[in-house]
Amino acid sequence: MEYRSLTEEEISLLEDSGCTAEDWSTIYVAEDFRPSYVRNVAFYGQINIGLFDKNIEIDEGFVRHSGIRNATLRDVTVGDNALIENIGNYISGYNIGEECYISNVGTMATTAGATFGEGDMVAVLNEGGQENVMIYDGLSSQLAALMIRHSSDKEAMAALRQLILLHVRNNQLSYGTIGYRVKIVNVKEILNTNIGDDCEISGASRLNESTFMSIPEASIWVGADVICENTIVSAGASVLDGAKLDNCFIGEACHIGKGFSATSSLFFANSYMDNGEACASFCGPFSVSHHKSTLLIGGMYSFYNAGSNTNFSNHAYKLGPIHYGEMERGCKTASGAHLLWPAAIGSFSMCMGKIQNHPDTRQLPFSYLIASGDTTYIVPGYNLVTVGTFRDIEKWQRRDKRPRQGRQSLIHFEWLNPYTVTEIINAKQTLENLRREQGETVASYSFNGCLIKNKTLMRGIDLYDMAIRLYMGETIKNHKADLPKSSVGSGLWSDLSGLLVPESEEQQLVNDIAIGYIDSLKNVEERFLSLYNHYNDYKWTWTYRVILNYFRLDTLEEEDVMHIISEYDKAKKDWLAAIRFDAEKEFKMGDVDEQTLKAFLEKLEQ
Repeated sequence: MEYRSLTEEEISLLEDSGCTAEDWSTIYVAEDFRPSYVRNVAFYGQINIGLFDKNIEIDEGFVRHSGIRNATLRDVTVGDNALIENIGNYISGYNIGEECYISNVGTMATTAGATFGEGDMVAVLNEGGQENVMIYDGLSSQLAALMIRHSSDKEAMAALRQLILLHVRNNQLSYGTIGYRVKIVNVKEILNTNIGDDCEISGASRLNESTFMSIPEASIWVGADVICENTIVSAGASVLDGAKLDNCFIGEACHIGKGFSATSSLFFANSYMDNGEACASFCGPFSVSHHKSTLLIGGMYSFYNAGSNTNFSNHAYKLGPIHYGEMERGCKTASGAHLLWPAAIGSFSMCMGKIQNHPDTRQLPFSYLIASGDTTYIVPGYNLVTVGTFRDIEKWQRRDKRPRQGRQSLIHFEWLNPYTVTEIINAKQTLENLRREQGETVASYSFNGCLIKNKTLMRGIDLYDMAIRLYMGETIKNHKADLPKSSVGSGLWSDLSGLLVPESEEQQLVNDIAIGYIDSLKNVEERFLSLYNHYNDYKWTWTYRVILNYFRLDTLEEEDVMHIISEYDKAKKDWLAAIRFDAEKEFKMGDVDEQTLKAFLEKLEQ
């Protein structure tokens, strides 16, 4: 917008309305500026003021005329038709967008050298270790996971951080920004904080060195008594009811509320946190915690659900709070669960009781881990046929609240995929090896410090075999006997917090960053998007080879396809029957009405 100097008449009218200026010659206004809507304002430094020619809605059904009243402004630009009033201290160093409503605010200020939380380092997982993730406005779950997985590659991570810092510097301004149609009311203090379009902040206590990336399609809501320090909040997120965040990243459509506190933690894509606490935690997509007594510390999670009073111990009282662990995609903890890090829990597993023996069950996904005294029992594969798992895998994609365009975190929702099925294939072989090595008639088998009862081991073999046939049949129906289009994907796979990629391509990306072949964050994002879009091709390359190995075939012929589909039909029938049995068992316990059971069984059949 082009501005002009005030006329002598306008200065006189402003002074008559109780306004003062350190220097009226540094006050600039829009061509059709009307001084009658500016009252009791003290101006310092350079001020730019837009038009005040219409009412704005400050609450549903309640409109008031725009203007500035009872405020002190220093080096501020005010957009057209904003309403600013009752500023207790002052507003300094801000560019305020059109149609904003800012009322009853203590201080809003930007100081020299402010970074608005961008480019800050966070020490995730190892609470007492080196900072390993650099946060910025475009951080995705897959990029954060990449930083953690390859933190020991000093050359690549140094290069990646330089790319992030370059992005931050190229977009950094010397003043704070308040976007279009922002509402800020009853807030004590906002320092060095950028606020995007349509954000609403009501009753917050303190926002400092932070960025709120609100957009009209996915606005951010910040509620009463919230404190944010060195934190970035993404589009569609909400931070409410006394939540306290320090050195955190809050991803798209996340919810943090009811007094939840977090330090040095990351939350991505639809994570939902109430009441509890997180420290040095990586909460990937759809991580959920609802309970006051739940502590997430030093852990990496995704598609995770924490039961009440879940606790993770990262401190052995020897070398400090340095221990950490991972609960892979789809894990849950029961009420009162307690895990002592380090530990690694395989995909879609359920943990119960106080697990003290630091298990690594990545070779036994979809299991129940049940602590009894000092002993941990594993029920392998059981979670493949529970109602809970079925409901979880069905609901995640449906509950994705992020705007459809421009999503930062790339998520594959398939529960049976090259990563989890690799674990399942290994699990079946592991159980068969245990039976062969430790005997067929023993009461229980020893695995990584845990016990597996004979009967559950035998059932686990059958369940894993069922899942393999489910996956192969479902995949082959889309490809028949087609040869793979690419050789990429035939080896091991990674789950980068929701993004499923061949390990070879992940390593190639890291190498390309290290040598400078990838020289911008945009190139990194494009590479991730390419991997996301080629998932089905890479998946078929992996599946084709696995089918040949599993069924001992040299090539895949039409009769082989028909046989695999036949095996799939049998496996699917067994799978649905097992889930139906689990649902009916819960119904017999009471509390579930017949209509609820019937609706679930109908969905199961579909």
